[in-house]
Amino acid sequence: MSVRVAVEPECWRRPVLADAVARGGGTVSAPESATALVWAEPTQAHLIAELVDANPGIEWVQLPYAGIEPVVDIVTARPAVEWYCGKGVYAEPVAEHALMLALAGMRGMATYARAGQWSAPEGRNLLGASVTILGGGGITDSLLRLLAPFDCEVTVLRNRPQPMAGAARVVGPDALADVLGGTDVLVLALALTPDTTGIIGGSELAALPDHAWIVNVARGGHIVTDDLVEALRAGQIGGAALDVTDPEPLPDGHPLWNLPNCLITPHIGNTPEMGLALLAERVAANVASRVAGEPLIGPVYLDLGY
Repeated sequence: MSVRVAVEPECWRRPVLADAVARGGGTVSAPESATALVWAEPTQAHLIAELVDANPGIEWVQLPYAGIEPVVDIVTARPAVEWYCGKGVYAEPVAEHALMLALAGMRGMATYARAGQWSAPEGRNLLGASVTILGGGGITDSLLRLLAPFDCEVTVLRNRPQPMAGAARVVGPDALADVLGGTDVLVLALALTPDTTGIIGGSELAALPDHAWIVNVARGGHIVTDDLVEALRAGQIGGAALDVTDPEPLPDGHPLWNLPNCLITPHIGNTPEMGLALLAERVAANVASRVAGEPLIGPVYLDLGY
């Protein structure tokens, strides 16, 4: 099957993406003659609609996003086009970042990084800790492997419970209240959907032990920010290490910036430098699949929200 791929916008026509199209057996093409579109600019989703509408020969679109919330309306309005997202593409760097945040939180880095003098010891081991992960996708697969040397007791909550290598147990969302009380580290690595928005609020924070750390590498909307601020101020939990926030970007002067038990990174679990090569691999794989007439990786399921 002939696959002519437009890589847009023009400023993102990097050699690595053109090479990926060629490795997959496709041909880089102008949009007006393309049968597929690789959209590589993660911050201007609104322009995708204009380009697809102006070029009706585009049959399928490879998006750079792991989550589809930036493009839900665009996808919904164009059911004749096949849409593929980046779920699983960035799992390795994001899982690595989650591990870093968990270690930093547990070992007192929030305090030590702010200290202006020699301070008292604090911290707990990640080694042997009870870790609960919300979400059962690629990030969790990678994080389970990274946690293996720490001999953690890991519980995974996911919509469709099934065994996962490295997890002591996998349970459904209804078990959340039951597992929080024994959790040392709570990692959020799930898609943002109407069902998961605000999944961690006041009652969930109250159920955690007072030493527990929350690590969020998913989306800021999973946590009720005002409830988190209150819990951190009260010392209700050990702390929060956040790569994502709600709102995002987090405004100057927001209380989270100055809380001593909060660590924040600016949504850089996967940076453009890390992500471009990973996206290229997905592009090559999906172009090759289309050339061979096989199913593509990462279809968007609007009914599931990811």
